[in-house]
Amino acid sequence: MSPILIAEQVLNGLQSGVMLFLMAAGLTLIFGVMGLINLAHGSLYMVGAFAAAAVAAATGSFLLALAAAMAAAAGAGALVELVVIRRLYDRDHLDQVLATFALILIFSEGTRWLFGSFPLYLDIPDWLSGPVTLPGGIQYPLYRLALIGIGLSVAAGLWLLIAHTRIGIRIRAGENDREMIAALGVDISRLYTMIFALGAALAGLAGALVGSIQSVQVGMGEPVLILAFVVIVIGGIGSIRGALIGALLVGLTDTLGGVFLPELFKLIADPASATATGSALASMSIYILMAAVLVWRPTGLFGAAT
Repeated sequence: MSPILIAEQVLNGLQSGVMLFLMAAGLTLIFGVMGLINLAHGSLYMVGAFAAAAVAAATGSFLLALAAAMAAAAGAGALVELVVIRRLYDRDHLDQVLATFALILIFSEGTRWLFGSFPLYLDIPDWLSGPVTLPGGIQYPLYRLALIGIGLSVAAGLWLLIAHTRIGIRIRAGENDREMIAALGVDISRLYTMIFALGAALAGLAGALVGSIQSVQVGMGEPVLILAFVVIVIGGIGSIRGALIGALLVGLTDTLGGVFLPELFKLIADPASATATGSALASMSIYILMAAVLVWRPTGLFGAAT
């Protein structure tokens, strides 16, 4: 295979990985700090995508669409935390799973009622459309490069927030001993609402950004949610660094496996069998990666040892 094709697929894997990071970062914060299994996180991804598509159609502004996606997802997340999630912190994980699964159904049917069952489309703005020429003569879409840059910038911003701000200190303390920081006078309920809204906003941003290269439709968040859970298991629960590394590993494994495994099997089998076998193995590759990481390090790459 040509080096240009390999470089393009690596960039595709990076783009997929940083979008997964936006989903997984909020999910790992919520799970790490609150101990909550939130199956409805993918629905907030969908909310962001639909809000962006609606605002872009009404105003023609992509930046306003991104802002609307984050605001709508954060608002929906804060409302869900106040009305439903707050009652689940002291319940067992089965209750959390059942309640947040019910939220998936509510969000899906509510979105279908508001927007209908047909997919919406979010156009890439003119100033981000078209290819750019990278070193080595690689032609790559400018928008996908922008997604990589946005994802890495958000990762840097989250690291600064968690590691170098007072709010970050409270988040890390809440992850380690929520009773102690509550006793020290920190409003733990307000902190939880803020973390949940932040995670929702990141998911909504991811939905809006990906909505420009995929269709915006009901149920679009559930497949991404599964991958996000794989990411936080690989990276370690509660670790932003782990979420980034895990997301990049999953994105690259999924993308490169889907392209190169069928070609690899063609060296030892006929084209039809090689394509079928390679595609099947590629679809399992991220779960094989997750199993391998858990065998080597059960808490994930950057998870705290218990």
